[in-house]
Amino acid sequence: MKLESISLSPENKQAVPNYLQVNTPESALSGGNLNTDQTTVILIDDQLIIGEAVCRILSSDSNISFHYLSDPTQAIQQAIALSPTVILLDMVMPEMDGLMLLRWFRSHPATRDIPIVMLSSKEEAKLKADAFAEGANDYLIKLPDPVELIARIRYHSKAYNNLKALTNTTINAQLQAQKLEHTLRQLQTTQVQLVQTEKMSGLGRMVAGLAHEINNPINFINGNFKHLSNYIESLVDLINFYQQEYPELTSALQEKIIDINLEFIIEDIPKLLASMKLGTERISEIVSSLRNFSRLDQAGKKSVNIHEGIESTLLLLKHRIRQEIKIIKEYGNLPLIECYPAELNQVFMNILSNAIDAVLEQHDKSQEKEIFINTEITDYQTARITITDNGVGINPEIQSKIFDPFFTTKPVNKGIGLGLSISYQIIQEHQGDIKVKSELGQGTEFILEIPVTLSKQ
Repeated sequence: MKLESISLSPENKQAVPNYLQVNTPESALSGGNLNTDQTTVILIDDQLIIGEAVCRILSSDSNISFHYLSDPTQAIQQAIALSPTVILLDMVMPEMDGLMLLRWFRSHPATRDIPIVMLSSKEEAKLKADAFAEGANDYLIKLPDPVELIARIRYHSKAYNNLKALTNTTINAQLQAQKLEHTLRQLQTTQVQLVQTEKMSGLGRMVAGLAHEINNPINFINGNFKHLSNYIESLVDLINFYQQEYPELTSALQEKIIDINLEFIIEDIPKLLASMKLGTERISEIVSSLRNFSRLDQAGKKSVNIHEGIESTLLLLKHRIRQEIKIIKEYGNLPLIECYPAELNQVFMNILSNAIDAVLEQHDKSQEKEIFINTEITDYQTARITITDNGVGINPEIQSKIFDPFFTTKPVNKGIGLGLSISYQIIQEHQGDIKVKSELGQGTEFILEIPVTLSKQ
């Protein structure tokens, strides 16, 4: 009867003298539920007598589970199934060289860290060197002294179990670090959202106060312009009538007319009234733009003309758009876009403000400062808004960070790095996408894409 395998466990160790009748339990070959603190040894040797001898030696230690394999071609499969803590490997076998099998063990992810003790009948330095060069952990002459063999098995098994424990601890630490990083990103996102909410709330309150405080006096002035124009027109008519009725003026009256330049006053009064009326209309436009920008009168999603939002934003930024900055607009035929108007206008404000900063920082003073705004509808019913400047551009090393919360290249007190991060979140909320293309010294292009109709979430 040919013995292929011997399995020695605490339950069958007393049956060692009858080893020819012992078979490897199915639970052992399938891996079972092995105790990670227990030492599991696999001996791979073509000589059955060596398997018997090692089995007898290790039977004295109840903490060692022993398995013998005479077929080296099954070694990798059985090692994966049994998860040994130490492998005893014969250097010379007829079917397969021990060093070749050692290389296989070291190349397989499941066995590459298992301690391997090479067994040889020869005490040669070159054999030892070759074994260690291929990744062996130890080298013993067979058959070794029982005390030494058990001591070395215990040492290598403990080292391997410690390595596994350290590896598991490292993996757990990495998982914890990933969880902490994810939590930190969530906290940053929440903080940005809180800042954005408070910012929009503050902006809404500010606009409401401005609209209330400015609209009342402007409406009062506008309401009285018609009456004032009528009164002044009547007074001018009266003066003209006096000059027709009394063409001969006294010297004192003639001197007074010359002194106040009456002719110029009569000619200039309509211009003054027109200028004042234009000024009040301009203030009304600003108030209207503020209301349109913040959309105080609209809650939630609305279908709006986003061109109006862009125009309102440009009007609010007019004090920064100097004469040397040229705004080039190419508006496509866009339908009404379902969106959150106030938030979308905030995106336009952030990107256009950055574009203005970029063109104003140009080093070449002779170069024209231009900002291009293009809108179009794509084939897949998405509104695309492209805002391009020919400013200083963005360094390639930081392009991937510009949407991160609190990342800014601006000096202290010039920005806190939330504008583009908030813009990114707003576009994500609109189920859209925002991309940036930039070349240092050549300019920057922001591409916004949002669906015409928001899907229900």
